[in-house]
Amino acid sequence: MSRLLSPETNEYIHDLSSQLNAYSRIRPALYEKYQVRRGLRNGDGTGVMAGLTEVGSVKGYYIEDGEKQPMEGRLLYRGISVEDLIRGCVNENRFGFEETAYLLLMGQLPNRAQLEQFQRAMDEMRPLPHMFTEDMIIKAPSQDIMNKLGRSILTLYSYDDDPETMTLENQLRLAMQLIARTPMIVAHGYAAKRCYFDKASLYIHRAQPGKGTAENILAAIREDQQYTEEEARLLDLCLMLHAEHGGGNNSTFTCRVISSSYTDIFSSIAAAVGSLKGPRHGGANIKCKQMMDYIAQTVKDWKDDDEVAACIANLLRGRGYDHSGLVYGMGHAVYTLSDPRAKVLKRFSRTLAEKRGMGDRLELIERVERITPQVFSAVTGKEKIMCANVDLYSGFVYDMLGIPEELYTPLFATARMVGWCAHRMEEIFSGSRIIRPAYKAVGPKNPFVPLDDRL
Repeated sequence: MSRLLSPETNEYIHDLSSQLNAYSRIRPALYEKYQVRRGLRNGDGTGVMAGLTEVGSVKGYYIEDGEKQPMEGRLLYRGISVEDLIRGCVNENRFGFEETAYLLLMGQLPNRAQLEQFQRAMDEMRPLPHMFTEDMIIKAPSQDIMNKLGRSILTLYSYDDDPETMTLENQLRLAMQLIARTPMIVAHGYAAKRCYFDKASLYIHRAQPGKGTAENILAAIREDQQYTEEEARLLDLCLMLHAEHGGGNNSTFTCRVISSSYTDIFSSIAAAVGSLKGPRHGGANIKCKQMMDYIAQTVKDWKDDDEVAACIANLLRGRGYDHSGLVYGMGHAVYTLSDPRAKVLKRFSRTLAEKRGMGDRLELIERVERITPQVFSAVTGKEKIMCANVDLYSGFVYDMLGIPEELYTPLFATARMVGWCAHRMEEIFSGSRIIRPAYKAVGPKNPFVPLDDRL
């Protein structure tokens, strides 16, 4: 019910929705009858092949003798293991997100000179257009920063001197600008939300030249602009892990579908942002954090497996947290034995967790990860190979960094902007055809009835 409409109009909409209910649901049996691949998934859980990509690869199983076999998860960026990419940056004691962006966009790792030139270009592109923050963010604050990000991206079209030219050079320029500017849009959107909806002080920080994306984010969202090297390194690692996840995830596929119509980059990326916002996709990291808060408050002894298992069983029965019957952060459409992103985050978060006095919380999350598959089988009677996905640990990392919940998904979008842009360029320069799957009409045929003869 909307407070902006009259009681009469609200009541009318309520009555309309009751009538609409019968026409809003397709009978499940029809999907089986016509062999519809719901969710573009095959019967064995594998994805329907909808395209080809060289940008990223997600491996969580293999097919042997026609059967799906589980395996340890692997995530490849342009053929390079993300774990090897992170290991290289950690061993050389440097930030890696900009290098990751170059790799995904350009198809190969940069040498030192190429990386430094790319970073200089990102520095130049990072500031938002003149009066953009004042006119588009502060004057129209939003309670949801993802919606503000999508609207701001669409509005950037009006501030560009060549938003439509479909050359590779121009599309690369626009992609780099979006990657560079997204952190500042997110930070300024958060500042406006914090001021006008949370009644806190307003502070707007400019981009800091010579600093990378992770450092700029932490400096921009904190009132005193202070952060530690360890904090920035951990956030940088999160950005690297979230930068790309193949062409089949919902937001990237959304970007490719819309890009295939040959529309502008701002329209394509704004649609991807809308997709990522959903709690079944990028918004799941907030759900994981809130669910873990619920478990932490409900379970008296965090080290008691039986008590934790009982709480998880209640969640699966729809008796706790949001009553969805889901354990957020557990299970994945592709990964079976493990999600490499979750493994990396868990490993690198341990040191800071101990320093912040959050080691017990990390152990509780690990206990939920370990126990949930057993409880799932006991409650549902189904055997299912299930691993923790990245959302189970990313929310914990953001919480440990003092990042508020409303920024979890926008930070995901900040990182994934790279993958979206890389996939968009691949789609428009190699896809060649608009993506248009088929839908079968299953509704009844009805005669037209003159207006005065209708009941």
